[in-house]
Amino acid sequence: MMKPLAERMRPQNLDDYIGQTHLVGEGAVLRKAIESGNIPSFILWGPPGVGKTTLASIIANQLQRPFHSLSAINSGVKDIRETIEKAKNQQFFNSPNPILFIDEIHRFSKSQQDSLLGAVERGIITLIGATTENPSFEVISALLSRSQVYVLQHLSKEELISLVDTAIVKDYYLKEKDIEVKEYDALLMYSGGDGRKLLNTLELVANEVSKGEKLIITNALVKDLIQQNIVIYDKAGEAHYDIASALIKSIRGSDPNAAVYYLARMIEGGEDIKFIARRLIISASEDIGMANPNALLMATTAFQAAQAIGLPEARIILSQATVYLATSPKSNSSYMAINKAQALVRETGNLPVPLQIRNAPTKLMKNLNYGQGYQYAHDAIGNFADMEFMPEEIIGKKLFDPSANATEQKIRERLRQNWKEKYGY
Repeated sequence: MMKPLAERMRPQNLDDYIGQTHLVGEGAVLRKAIESGNIPSFILWGPPGVGKTTLASIIANQLQRPFHSLSAINSGVKDIRETIEKAKNQQFFNSPNPILFIDEIHRFSKSQQDSLLGAVERGIITLIGATTENPSFEVISALLSRSQVYVLQHLSKEELISLVDTAIVKDYYLKEKDIEVKEYDALLMYSGGDGRKLLNTLELVANEVSKGEKLIITNALVKDLIQQNIVIYDKAGEAHYDIASALIKSIRGSDPNAAVYYLARMIEGGEDIKFIARRLIISASEDIGMANPNALLMATTAFQAAQAIGLPEARIILSQATVYLATSPKSNSSYMAINKAQALVRETGNLPVPLQIRNAPTKLMKNLNYGQGYQYAHDAIGNFADMEFMPEEIIGKKLFDPSANATEQKIRERLRQNWKEKYGY
């Protein structure tokens, strides 16, 4: 049986690898580690189809190490222990560690992840994990502390086009056909930045012509063929990120009907309820924020309740939270404030904290005037003391700007009353 195009085009070395130049480009951190021959255990975190599995395979090939691969979907503790035992038997005097690659490591339970710890600590294996989920949430802290985390990015438009052009020229089957790509937009749109999906789409289109026939790929042709074969894009959760994005954008757009529809799509598609609930928490803070601070409490409680109850009843809890968020007033003022603050920190560096609000736990620090002049706000009228908290270089810099909703307009008025014209409220 012929392998899929994405598998046939899997690169065998870093020079043929497309994307992630911040990690594997000339002089980049991971490339230098690979070239030194001394790589740590690490976790590759990024969206689907950006080359996580391919990168792990290339590393094993380049370092000429034994390579073992497990999928968290169908592997248990027994499989892990058997693989670690094989790795032990492959170790010789001064030989490098075998590599154990675990795809979708976020799907491993705590006990499964615990079973890896000893082998990682003793250097029996070098672990490479791949995940589409934030490792901070899904990987146990003991394993995370023993691993580097490398973030992979979506492939750029230029990189995706390069994938298509390279496949047409180099693939054994495609180069036998006369293929011309006149328009790329539909190919890129249906791929959603996923290189594997892009190559699968290209193969689907290319299969429409026999060897020797001319194929001109246009947006209209791609759309027509995809609509005829739409089931391909619903298998194994390939619409995962599209549907999650639609849910959040519907909440942000205050449409409870659309929001609960996409929630149902995720539940019916077998989505992990923790994944859904975490995104509701993010939306509650990013999109609603100070306009309705109770939204964050609702979303956090929904996360805890859904975990405790489980499906099918958890769908009711998630629905309540989704409708509540969608019908809440919206504000991104807190989100914008931290963005501005981080940009300011990157621009100005580590500015000295004013002496009056520094901690003074020692006599020397007190002698250096640490904490001198600090006014305890609760001793002042209205629990407000007019003093300076910002570093001298950025005094008066406004980062938080209340939005135009009832709750934040009250906040704006209170800030104006306290700070007068200082921050322009």
